[in-house]
Amino acid sequence: MQRKAEISRKTKETDIETALNLDGTGVVNVRTGLPFMDHMLTLMAAHGGMDLTIRARGDIEIDYHHTLEDTGICLGRALKQALGDCAGIQRYGYLALPMDEALVSVALDISNRPFLAFNLPPAQNGSLNFDVQVIKEFMRAFVLQGGLTLHVNLLYGENTHHIYEACFKGLGRALRQAVALDERCRGIPSTKGTL
Repeated sequence: MQRKAEISRKTKETDIETALNLDGTGVVNVRTGLPFMDHMLTLMAAHGGMDLTIRARGDIEIDYHHTLEDTGICLGRALKQALGDCAGIQRYGYLALPMDEALVSVALDISNRPFLAFNLPPAQNGSLNFDVQVIKEFMRAFVLQGGLTLHVNLLYGENTHHIYEACFKGLGRALRQAVALDERCRGIPSTKGTL
C-alpha cells in the first residue's frame, strides 16, 4: 500500500503544489517564498520521516496569510488522501519536545473531528523577520483539511525561534507516531468502526 498524495490548488491569490509520501525517508524540497516557513516545514517533514515537496507562489508582498493558509489546506488534503480510510494506523501521537530553553508539547488524534488548540506566544523579538501569528492560520487550515485534533502548547521558553522550531519538530514526530502502522490493528482504529 502506497501512502502518497499530490494536491494542487490555484486561486487568484496563490498557486500551490504539494506532494507527500508518508512512508518516505525525510526527503524534503519546500519553497513557499517564506524562508522561515520553509525551514519549519522542512523540520516537520524530516522529523516525521516523510517525503514532502511544496511549491507555493502567493501574494506575499501583501501579506503571508493567503500563502500559508493555502499551503496548510493543501498539506491537510494530502495527508487525508494519503491515509485513505486510516485502517491500521496508530491514530494518536504525542511528544513534549525540548529545544534549548523551550519545551513544547504536541498531541494529535487523526480523528476526522478537526479541532485546534494552539497556545504559542506571539514573537518575543523582531529578529525572525517573520510574522509568526500567521502560523496559527496555517495550522488551522491543516487541521481542518486533514481531519485532525491538534493541541500545541508552550510549557515554557523564551526564544521565539526555539519555540516554533520545537512546535514543528514536535508536530513531525507526533505525526510519525500517529500514521505508523499498528500490526495489532487490522481495521479502523475506532470502536465506532469509522473515523
